[in-house]
Amino acid sequence: MNWTQLISNKRLGLEKYHQIRKDDRTEFQRDYDRLIFSAPFRRLQNKTQVFPLPGSVFVHNRLTHSLEVSSVGRSLGNDVSRELIKKHPSLNNTHLTEAGAIVSAACLAHDLGNPPFGHSGERAIGTFFSEGKGRWLKDYRDPVKGDGLTESEWNDLIHFEGNANAFRLLTHHFKGRREGGFVMTYTTLASIVKYPFSSNLAGNHAKFGFFQSEIPVYRLIAEELGIQQINSEKSGLRYARHPFVYLVEAADDICYEIMDIEDAHKLKIINTEETQTLLLNFFDEERQQTIRKNLCLVNDINEQIVYLRSCVIGCLESECVKVFLEHEEEILNGTFKGCLIDHISDIPHKAYKACEKMAFDKIYRSKDVVDIELAGFQVITTLLELMTEAVCHPEKAYSQLLINRVSQQYDIGAECLYDRIMAVLDYISGMTDVYALDLYRKINGMSLPFV
Repeated sequence: MNWTQLISNKRLGLEKYHQIRKDDRTEFQRDYDRLIFSAPFRRLQNKTQVFPLPGSVFVHNRLTHSLEVSSVGRSLGNDVSRELIKKHPSLNNTHLTEAGAIVSAACLAHDLGNPPFGHSGERAIGTFFSEGKGRWLKDYRDPVKGDGLTESEWNDLIHFEGNANAFRLLTHHFKGRREGGFVMTYTTLASIVKYPFSSNLAGNHAKFGFFQSEIPVYRLIAEELGIQQINSEKSGLRYARHPFVYLVEAADDICYEIMDIEDAHKLKIINTEETQTLLLNFFDEERQQTIRKNLCLVNDINEQIVYLRSCVIGCLESECVKVFLEHEEEILNGTFKGCLIDHISDIPHKAYKACEKMAFDKIYRSKDVVDIELAGFQVITTLLELMTEAVCHPEKAYSQLLINRVSQQYDIGAECLYDRIMAVLDYISGMTDVYALDLYRKINGMSLPFV
């Protein structure tokens, strides 16, 4: 792969009308602005990140997380592009100079496809089909049309993935929307596909980058950008990652791990001493001494943690830039293994792993987090059960009531069974936590519009 071809400002759906605009904003800055002002991005403010949505203590939701990831992503993109241009001066007049804007926009979009109730929402959808009440759909055949789900389509459902759903949201032609979805640039779209292969290759980790319905779109993007296709022994489509995916992933890894520690401290899940130790361990003794002196200048405990957190993010950002530059050739050849964090220096790497262990042991198993997961499973499973039944049997009176509840942008009445079920997933995954809970209560007769 080569940098000149990998970065294109052509827009999906507007290829015939591609033109160079002469104003203050680049096409990649337009991507960022489109996302910021979009309804799906705005809804992230009411989607759980890890902890339940705030009471008296404000912690991260999907919106604040995405904004922070975007900020770190911009720094990663700017630093990498600056160093690459020093290394390859011929790239100075290419779109590589806009890497910061591209990665920043892709970071904004990386969580758009996540359903309500955090990561438990993804699991609830996948397990509904793989081991729950949706298993009947695997062998179901429409009595009128005679169609059912192919093995590949079934894999899309049982491995439902927020990353693939984000790509669908940005590129799918929903009713009332222009061809090409958000009409984003090719490079921004390629930069969010963390797992560039189809669900047939998802395996036990249940990760993949595009549904069957979006394979033609990703293939078009890959051909335009020269993204390398990788042959696989199994049936399925696999590509190398676009290089900027590593930067988007690094920004996400840095933010969720470190910010979860800060949120856990605010909620008193981990104490101040534990938090300070976790964050100081990212540095050698000399740097720790300097940081400790600066901490003495801050009286407020929470502000001390904020200062430590900023130091850690700066450390991890520079480490990831270094790894990217050292492994540029492997990244362009599609042979680089793992993520950038896996290859950083020993001291910050050990500290990062310690934060991961603390998060798993104390944060993700905490009562409040588990409670929101339990509630999310119940809400999403119930909505899925009712809506899939409705689209398979639309002739029933109750089915019509449910179908009439769905916005017209979702093609609930599509000819193909797969398309109807995907429309249900579009509808449910686009809900906020509050909307999903409110609909669940109304459907179950626990809430009425006039009460």
